[in-house]
Amino acid sequence: MKLYIKNMVCNRCKMVVKTELEKLGFSPVSVQLGEVELVQENLNTTQNEAIKEVLSKSGFELLTDRKKQLTEQIKTTIIELAHYQTEPLKSNLSEYLSKKLDTEYAYLSAIFSETEQSTIEKYFIQQKVEKAKELLTYGEHSLSEIAFQLNYSSVAHLSAQFKKISGQTPSQYKLNQDLSRKTLDEI
Repeated sequence: MKLYIKNMVCNRCKMVVKTELEKLGFSPVSVQLGEVELVQENLNTTQNEAIKEVLSKSGFELLTDRKKQLTEQIKTTIIELAHYQTEPLKSNLSEYLSKKLDTEYAYLSAIFSETEQSTIEKYFIQQKVEKAKELLTYGEHSLSEIAFQLNYSSVAHLSAQFKKISGQTPSQYKLNQDLSRKTLDEI
C-alpha cells in the first residue's frame, strides 16, 4: 500500500517518517520523497488515524485526497529535478512529468493549478532559484557553473528568473549574503 505524505522533502524527512512508522509497527518497503510503500495492504481506521497523528507531530500530512496526492507527486518530482538530479533534463518539463507520472500533462497542470493556485512552471522556477541561492551561499561555484548545473540556457536567463523571484540579482544576493532562503516545503 502506498501512502502520500506532504512536506516530506529531504532525506532527513524520509528518515523521520520511516522511524515513526516503524515505531507504530509498520514495515516500510520503500521510503521516497513524498511517498511510502508499506508491506500492509490495507489500513483500518485506527491505524490510519495513528499514522496521521504521528506524522502531524513531525510536521507532515498524510494525503488521502487523490488530487492532493497527485499534486504532491508533481512537487516531489520537481524537487528531485531541481535539488538532487545531477544530469541535465533531456526533455522539456511537461514531457518529463507526463512520462514519470504516467498522466497527460494537461491534466497534471490543471490539478496542480487548482490545488496550489500557481502553475507547475512557476513552482519549478521557484525551486531552481532556491537551489541557486543554496549554491551561491556555499560559494563553491561560479554563476556560470550554477546556470549550467540548473539547466539554464545562459547566465542571463538564470539572472532574470532569479531577480523576478527574489527581487535581486544573483550577484547582489551573493554580495549581500541575504540568506533569505526558504525551506523546500515553504515554496
